Amino acid sequence: MNKPTCFILFCLLLLSAFSLHGFAPEQSWIRVNQLGYLPQQKKVAVWVSKANSEVKRFQLINSDSQKVVYTNKAGKAFGKYGPFQKGYRLDFSAFKGNGTFYILSDDGTKSPAFKINEQVYEGTADFALRYMRQQRTLFNPFLKDSCHTHDGFTMYASSVGMPDSTRVDVGGGWHDASDYLQYATTSANATYHLLAAYRDFPQVFGDQKQANGLDGKNGIADVLDEAKWGLDWLLKMHPKPNIMFNQIADDRDHIKLRMPGQDSIYGRGHERPVYFIDGLPQQRGKFLNNTTGTSSTAAKFVSAFGLGHQLYQQKDQAFAQTLKEKALTAYQYAHIKPGVTQTVSVKSPYIYAEDNWVDDMELAEASMFGITQDQQHLNKALNYARQENITPWMIRDTANHYQYYPFINLGHYELAKQGDRSSKKEVLTYYKKGIEQVWDRAQENMFYRGVPFIWCSNNLTTSFAIQCHWYQEQSGDKSFEELEQANIDWLFGVNPWGTSMVYGLPADGDTPIDPHSAFTYLHGYPIDGGLVDGPVYSSIYQNLIGIKLINPDEYADFQSDLVVYHDDFGDYSTNEPTMDGTASLIYLLSAKESESKKKEQLIPTGQ
Repeated sequence: MNKPTCFILFCLLLLSAFSLHGFAPEQSWIRVNQLGYLPQQKKVAVWVSKANSEVKRFQLINSDSQKVVYTNKAGKAFGKYGPFQKGYRLDFSAFKGNGTFYILSDDGTKSPAFKINEQVYEGTADFALRYMRQQRTLFNPFLKDSCHTHDGFTMYASSVGMPDSTRVDVGGGWHDASDYLQYATTSANATYHLLAAYRDFPQVFGDQKQANGLDGKNGIADVLDEAKWGLDWLLKMHPKPNIMFNQIADDRDHIKLRMPGQDSIYGRGHERPVYFIDGLPQQRGKFLNNTTGTSSTAAKFVSAFGLGHQLYQQKDQAFAQTLKEKALTAYQYAHIKPGVTQTVSVKSPYIYAEDNWVDDMELAEASMFGITQDQQHLNKALNYARQENITPWMIRDTANHYQYYPFINLGHYELAKQGDRSSKKEVLTYYKKGIEQVWDRAQENMFYRGVPFIWCSNNLTTSFAIQCHWYQEQSGDKSFEELEQANIDWLFGVNPWGTSMVYGLPADGDTPIDPHSAFTYLHGYPIDGGLVDGPVYSSIYQNLIGIKLINPDEYADFQSDLVVYHDDFGDYSTNEPTMDGTASLIYLLSAKESESKKKEQLIPTGQ
């Protein structure tokens, strides 16, 4: 045998050895919920492969003892989805023990280690609250500095005696999405979710912060402090019965990257434009929105004020009374012109293109019943429920940005709790039909993914999980328990990219590190708890303006013609945290933590 032939054979043997010892490119992965799993609930990991290989069985192995504690069949094989040719749902729900484990499939694929115990959600809702505090305007407790202290000057309010550029005091609230715009519609929805989280699960929240967000107990749960920050701002945005504002600032905010206290777009310390709600289309620059009325935003004010009134009656009667009065005037404002109020854009075509409003009125009527105990409000709420019984995105595979907002019909849940047996049955049927629409799509892929990959898909995912939770809670029907958990699992790593979608959660997991945020990009400040927008259809990503990745794509192997997600500052479409999405996540996490506390006594101490 000549020397060249020997060399070739040696190289082939070497390559074969590398393949046997794991140096060949990975073709298969097991995705797990990086937070971990509750012992008594659904527990599923997802095996995926770029090869057309098969898995028959898998083992659950204790990481400490290296003992096999559970084995099961892989079950049904799923076909191509995104970058993968095949996948399996590896169900280990029957195992109820506690500890740290990993999964090994019979093709040799090993999962990351994960926990099973009753504490996996403990403290997670409070952790996500960190992001809300960091987005505060006026005094910002994270920066220990103040910003936007002179907001603002009015636009479109001449009909109520306020010519353009009239000075008003609307300082406060939260920045919307890691930029510095502020929207009443998203802030009111976020405030409602925080209030509802405290109402429904007060036992999971701690008291580690003062009202101003700095360290120190004040005898009030931190989530309620944060909700009040939102309420205080909404009160400023509705200062008189005939005055209500929809947003502060506009997309000119995006021109320059800076910290909030250095806002030079309108001049440091100078007022920003404040847009009045007149129920008519509004235009700045060349873009005209499709506003048709006053109902959508005003109704969200009603709901936040109404729930705040109920929660503060025993804590601060004067504040509760103010909230009641504002709920009543906001209710009247919602009836000035039935229809939807959209946001305003100056330089770009991107707005919150909300297109539905009867769901907001349904919740407003249910909230008015909570204030007045007048049965007529429940009757009106049920009438609105019938006009939009399923949130429209659930029956579609695409939608415009924030077209159907909120992403969950909150009014159905309040009607189910407050209405009679007949109305409860009716609205729960609506919830079920919406869930079934998503399930029809979800059951076709290994991730049980039925939520469309539109902008802010993670917000939709969170809302859908809440809807599944509420449906099961009110109906007792557990048919969609695994679907609910699959959506939670998706947020924390059971997705094509194997990453959590929440900054810093869990602390030892694969989470966003390069989000579209000035805090991290300019100064490396952590934005703990922020829920990023989430994956979008590749067709959406490829047609957005101004996106350019800054760093090599660490998830390049998992992008596809279907969907993309980038942990890169340059991708504002998938990696920008949002305040309202995080507020919804706080509700969801508090619900999960509450469940774990209720079942804690039922869980074996170890297996």
